[in-house]
Amino acid sequence: MLSYRHAVKADADLLISLYDSAFYQDFLRYGECPAYGKTRHQMEKSIERFSKEIIIYNNTPVGVISVANKGNGNYFVGCLCVIPEFQNMGIGAQAINHFLESHPDCNKISLVTPLDKKENIRFYTKKCGFKIDGTEFDGTVLVARLIRERS
Repeated sequence: MLSYRHAVKADADLLISLYDSAFYQDFLRYGECPAYGKTRHQMEKSIERFSKEIIIYNNTPVGVISVANKGNGNYFVGCLCVIPEFQNMGIGAQAINHFLESHPDCNKISLVTPLDKKENIRFYTKKCGFKIDGTEFDGTVLVARLIRERS
């Protein structure tokens, strides 16, 4: 059973642990990853800037969805992560749906993910209803911009 809990500054160490577990392979693959290796201070600042919900599966924290309200019904997913041992169970897709259900004002949600991570592109386009809206570089990594507009 999935539940969600709003993250607060006291959750910084837990969030770092979840992010680092989920993004370690990206860090190894690209040599950089903005979500990996945050300090406690950086995570506390991130908690102030982005609304974060801890994804809980059977009383165990397994991931995070972090979203910024850009105004006028536009939201940006800064992070959606599920730790590896809980991936491919539908948890990430349910987190996107939970966000949309709990934000009826959301007209458009966007995010970026590495273009060459085919599993991410497939997840967001096939399981979550996003469309690729272009590409750009984030550091040295070519990322796809994805959007989902509410119909």
